[in-house]
Amino acid sequence: MFLLFVSNIVRAQKATFKNRYVVDKKGNGDFLTIQDAVNAVRDLSQQRVTIFIKNGVYKEKIIVPQQKSNITLLGENKDSTIISNGDYSGKVRMEGRDAMGLTKFSTYTSYTVLVQGQNFIAKDLTIENTAGRIGQAVALHVDADRVQVINCRLSGNQDTLYAAEGRQYYQDCIIEGTTDFIFGKAIAIFSNCTIVSKQNSYITAASSDPEQKYGFVFFKCKLMASDNTVNQVFLGRPWRPFAKTVFLDCNMGGFIRPDGWDNWRDTTNEKTAFYAEYHSTGSGANLSKRVKWSYQLTSKEAKLYSINNIFNLNDTWIPSLKE
Repeated sequence: MFLLFVSNIVRAQKATFKNRYVVDKKGNGDFLTIQDAVNAVRDLSQQRVTIFIKNGVYKEKIIVPQQKSNITLLGENKDSTIISNGDYSGKVRMEGRDAMGLTKFSTYTSYTVLVQGQNFIAKDLTIENTAGRIGQAVALHVDADRVQVINCRLSGNQDTLYAAEGRQYYQDCIIEGTTDFIFGKAIAIFSNCTIVSKQNSYITAASSDPEQKYGFVFFKCKLMASDNTVNQVFLGRPWRPFAKTVFLDCNMGGFIRPDGWDNWRDTTNEKTAFYAEYHSTGSGANLSKRVKWSYQLTSKEAKLYSINNIFNLNDTWIPSLKE
């Protein structure tokens, strides 16, 4: 009877779960791969779980599924902790058909890292797609709410960052690509980021829903060209008619086209897209020559672009701000 009583007490105790794992491809951690560490996190975790990734190049295609919430991927060093893959739209799937019955990768499945679990944080690491200039090839695909990406490098060419859904906050990041390399319909803030264009093309391609008040908002970012052959770059074009993109207090290199924005060969987009700037500086801030259907915000209008307003904060989620 005593043994049975003790056994019942043990079973009644609340189970405990680890809140930190170490990934080291050399074997000096809990896991060799990042995906194995993600899989080990308790489903629907209510505590934050940090996955510390030691330096190295991790050639993985990672999914953080919807049931894996409150995960932090923390690199040892932004430049030396690298998650790398090279899938692209049109590439034949060696493993056969996907869940949709497709035999080739698409833009939506070309990701190196896919985030679906909310309250996700990535910090101090690089996520890259190494497919090259071969078409759409996503490095980071975020399809979740309350996501923070801090001091990371997102590297690719066309479609580097797919900010698909939810509220997303990027701080002190380097984001580099060629065409539409920041795209999607998320409400996304980019604070103090460096945006690097690698060819003459378009930086953003927002697809904001009509009811969205905000889309992509860039605060105090630096827009750079990868080299002096890049000299004709648009700030954005509308992937969908109601695209919304705003740059506030950003420094723009001379490679930015004077007209600034493109209508994606459809003049009706000029009536629905909202493209605006406030206090742009640098040799690319040729505001007098911007397309007539874009806007220069007044100081009163610019004040509406606060973190609370953009994210419509009604819960305890507030990013680690550096304004």
